[in-house]
Parts: sequence; structure tokens; C-alpha cells
Amino acid sequence: MPEFKPRTIYVTYIAATPEKVWQALTSSEFTRKYFWDRDIELEPKLGGAFALKLPDGKVNVRGKVIAWDPPRKLSVTWQVEWPEEFRKLPECVVTYEIAQAGEAVRLTMTESHSWNVPEAILSGGRTGWPAILSSLKSLLETAKVPAIQMEPPREMIEAIKKL
Repeated sequence: MPEFKPRTIYVTYIAATPEKVWQALTSSEFTRKYFWDRDIELEPKLGGAFALKLPDGKVNVRGKVIAWDPPRKLSVTWQVEWPEEFRKLPECVVTYEIAQAGEAVRLTMTESHSWNVPEAILSGGRTGWPAILSSLKSLLETAKVPAIQMEPPREMIEAIKKL
């Protein structure tokens, strides 16, 4: 496996337990609410299959579990299957690290890549991840998810078409 280097890192603090944050990251009951209606399918073991599925059942993201340490660390390979033009992108690694921080939990999300990803392509995750993690935090703290209108950044779409 090639060396993956962190390119995007987000840290948020959530008034919840590590177990509740872990459940929110690994259960469709939660992902459907904060991750734009995506169902997570996850074999709970090292080497297990991972997928995010759209409401119509189409696979959005596919990968493998490469770190499984409940409720502290989950790491998966991340290969975008849909939209179709995103299949050109090499897989990346998404890691969630959960740590107690007083009365809160510190959730660190890291997106790592094996290639020199152009900033225009990184702009997609740098737009999406804050909305996803903010929605997760809101869900766990208030039981509500804000309606966030999102579109992929135009520069990201153009950069992917040029690949």
C-alpha cells in the first residue's frame, strides 16, 4: 500500500460519549440523518468491507476497514464510485479518532492521500467535511440536523474532468 499523507484535518468537540460518537459514525440510523441520507455498510473488523450508499441503493463510496478500535479509531479506504467521473480519483484514507476531552469528546477526521492532490480537487472535501461534522455534532447535541444546502465546488468538478 502506498504511503498516505494527511491533506485535510478537522477537529470538533462534541458533548457526547465516545461510544455515542462511535455509534453515530458506524450506524445507518445516524449517518442517514447527518451524511445526506447515506447508509453506511461496515463489516466491524479489520479488513472488513465499507460502503456509503445513496437512498436509491447506488454505492457512493466503497473501501476497506484498515483500523478498527471501538470507540477510539476507525480508518477506511475511500474510493468514490458515484458520480462516475469521480472514479478516476485514486483512493484516499479517511480516519476518525475519538478521545475524551473533559465533558466532551474530541473527534478528529483526517483525509490522507497517496498522490499530490490539486487544491481544486481537495476543495470538495474541504467544503463537505465541515458540513458533515457540524451536522453530526448538532445531531448528537440537539437531536436536530440543520438543513445545509451543498454543491460540489465548480473548480473541483473542472479539475476532475481534466484528469
